[in-house]
Amino acid sequence: MSDYRTSQLDDNAIIRRILAGDKALFEILLRRYNQTLYRVIRSYLKDQDEVQDAMQNAYLKAFDKLFQFHGNSSFSTWLIRIGINEALLRLKDVKKGNVMFLHSQDINPEIVNQIADQQMNPEKAIFHEEAKLMLESAIDGLPEKYRLIYILKEVEGLSNAEISDGLGLTDSNVKVRLHRAKALLKDILFQLSATREVFEFGNSRCDTVVRLVMKKI
Repeated sequence: MSDYRTSQLDDNAIIRRILAGDKALFEILLRRYNQTLYRVIRSYLKDQDEVQDAMQNAYLKAFDKLFQFHGNSSFSTWLIRIGINEALLRLKDVKKGNVMFLHSQDINPEIVNQIADQQMNPEKAIFHEEAKLMLESAIDGLPEKYRLIYILKEVEGLSNAEISDGLGLTDSNVKVRLHRAKALLKDILFQLSATREVFEFGNSRCDTVVRLVMKKI
């Protein structure tokens, strides 16, 4: 486990120390980029087990090839490339029916940060979760090439230059895809919100209200 001082080191300093033999510091990079790598791979894969296994494979490959990282780009964009390649390889294996899951005991990244607002009342919490699920569903509905750009830019907050570097696209191509992603996302969200099934007062909730009212009269 790293201490506070080492956790504050920049990526390049950490990598130099890992290559010098301090392998335990790789945990810092895992925790620092778990969310980013998850979102990148989740742009391609939907099954959570596949996503986690792809993350583990990507991290293991990154560790094995760490000596090849020369700092010409940021570590995050280098890792993104590895994650995308791993996801694409897994998609090919899925189509061929050759998927084999890796369950590593050495690297077990926390995939989703559970950040709960303790001040949020139950009604706001429910609305927040429903809105989050609706947005995730809408993003999932985007074509792959637009979905990844949107996630990297709007969710992860990467710059256009970082996205261009990580995906091998021109700056203008990134801008065009991002614009298209936003337009498509707007249409999808409208379609989702227009359905009569959104916030439907289902039978179970209806039964609960009836039961509670009848107890009080």
